Amino acid sequence: MTTPTRLSTAAALVTDFASTGARLTDRADLARFLRRHHLASEGSMPITLGDLEEALSLREAIRAVLTGGADPEVLARGQRVLDGLRVTVRLEPDGSPVPLAPAVVDEVRRGLARIAGAWAVVRATGEWRELRV
Repeated sequence: MTTPTRLSTAAALVTDFASTGARLTDRADLARFLRRHHLASEGSMPITLGDLEEALSLREAIRAVLTGGADPEVLARGQRVLDGLRVTVRLEPDGSPVPLAPAVVDEVRRGLARIAGAWAVVRATGEWRELRV
């Protein structure tokens, strides 16, 4: 019998994002996901089709890594999203388990940058190997 382990905050976010499947199909779904995870404020949020496409590309790439189905094209699309997100490293702890902070103004991209930060944490700690989607 194995003892269940509790996912870190970063791992829980990555798992939920990678597992959205049919629950992330349009801009309203993306807004709900970002708000539910406190990655965006409750007000109106303009989400473009490009924002949705970036979110889906990032999700598919993370999912591919987690499931071992690393299609080079899927990974390349996800990497382009990550390369376009600006993050900064926090010098002073603010209670956040993720030391990376978004360095972008746009709320949707800020939410994606927070997901990217969580991905960086689970990759750095090796926790990604334990995640299931």
